Amino acid sequence: MIDDRPPAVRGGGAFSALARDGLTHVELTWIEKKLEHWIRFGRIAQDRILTRRTRVVGFRPGAVFAFVRWASNDFGTILSRIDVVRAVAANEAYTTLPFVRPGGDILLKIEGWPKVQQVLAAIDAVEAAGVDPCDAAADHWRHVHNRIAAGQPPRLYTIERHHAWLKRREIEG
Repeated sequence: MIDDRPPAVRGGGAFSALARDGLTHVELTWIEKKLEHWIRFGRIAQDRILTRRTRVVGFRPGAVFAFVRWASNDFGTILSRIDVVRAVAANEAYTTLPFVRPGGDILLKIEGWPKVQQVLAAIDAVEAAGVDPCDAAADHWRHVHNRIAAGQPPRLYTIERHHAWLKRREIEG
């Protein structure tokens, strides 16, 4: 007899009870000026408050979101990172990412506060163009990642580029 069920999720904690609902879960923690994890953009499908400082949000498959992580100690910032991630469907390949279960398709991964600020500015520019960053082309986030990694400023995401992306998506089905 063959067991077609996916393997059981091991471990406990915040994610164990949420593992079978088909969503991508992100654990968010906020300890003022010590550890701050937040969502910069994304359409949250589920939100569960676990403690005063911790909650878990869920995203439907295909949803795009930006996850920011920042931490410091007595000497200053020790971690600054932003990831733009596409939530994956069941049985879809994914990359693991801390605090994200099961993981996702990472469209952008930037570390270091000056570079994170450039990404935040790029997100602001998308919003200024009148586009929800969740709806922007995945290729734009890959472009932003590559340009910042190469030390170059990313090109702006314009409404014309967004319309071209929508038409391309419509044609490709």
